[in-house]
Amino acid sequence: MSDSYFDVVVVGSCMTDLVSQAPRLPKAGETIHGHKFFIGFGGKGANQCIQAARLGVKTAMICKVGKDFFGDNYIQNFKDNDVHTDFVWQTSDAATGAASITVNDAGENAIVIVAGANMLLGEMELQQALPAIRKAKVLVCQLEISAQTSLQALQMAHDNKVKTIFNPAPAVPELDYSFYRVSDVFCCNESEAELLTGYSVNNVEDAHHAAQELLKRGCTAVIITLGPQGCVVLKAQDKTSTHVPSTAVKAVDTTCSVSPSREEAEERQRRSRHDGRGQPTIASQLVRRKCLCHLTDRSPDLTFAKVCRGHWWGAEGGSACHPR
Repeated sequence: MSDSYFDVVVVGSCMTDLVSQAPRLPKAGETIHGHKFFIGFGGKGANQCIQAARLGVKTAMICKVGKDFFGDNYIQNFKDNDVHTDFVWQTSDAATGAASITVNDAGENAIVIVAGANMLLGEMELQQALPAIRKAKVLVCQLEISAQTSLQALQMAHDNKVKTIFNPAPAVPELDYSFYRVSDVFCCNESEAELLTGYSVNNVEDAHHAAQELLKRGCTAVIITLGPQGCVVLKAQDKTSTHVPSTAVKAVDTTCSVSPSREEAEERQRRSRHDGRGQPTIASQLVRRKCLCHLTDRSPDLTFAKVCRGHWWGAEGGSACHPR
């Protein structure tokens, strides 16, 4: 399988989401009754990979899960969604990554993430997957695994003239500038853009200024998602950015939780580190451009991405709610 050709290769995280819904969040030391529980397949990398597969492209996932019940289920979930799993490793040294999420009736949440096996993905696995990386059209990375592993994967793809998309989430304030230089498309949300640039990003004009700063650091194109305001796209050869409006939807699931209104969900998400908004944007623009990442004619591609993102927000449950 290492000689196979893939449209999209994702190097990233797998998280099993354990979601409890209750009238309110418990206080320290308190036990309360909830009214709903479900287990979902999450993780930024896996979500992006599965959505791309569901939209019709040949995908492969490079990741590490535990040699446990959740890991076995995750591998089966990849197979059920036509994601190639030759580069999904299992380890006995750590459990499959998990996120324990409690959501109250107001849509507020408390989340504990244990990265587990995700952090054990490293250079040895990347070298084994190198033949697939070399032949990919696009490689996608995030920051829910070791930053060093993500950077190495992006560098491998860049050295082999493979298009790269980097989603710097969860964002870190002192991001290694090498990430910018190996990113053909740098896709982040407004809160991540704020953290990375130090600029306040509250509207389209703010996003344009932040995108200019990110572009100066070496990436070829920048996409900043703005929730209900759509997104802003800026390419290195352009003097002005393009604003792509979003389609209004009723938000049901923004961070694998139920939200009472789009406005409240947007405000919570602006400051949330557990934010999945970039995932459908990334996956769907890959597919719409047949994985070439040509943003010359941007609006149709990212309008399609916004529709996909709206579909995701209108359903519960991590990767289970991705459109087909």
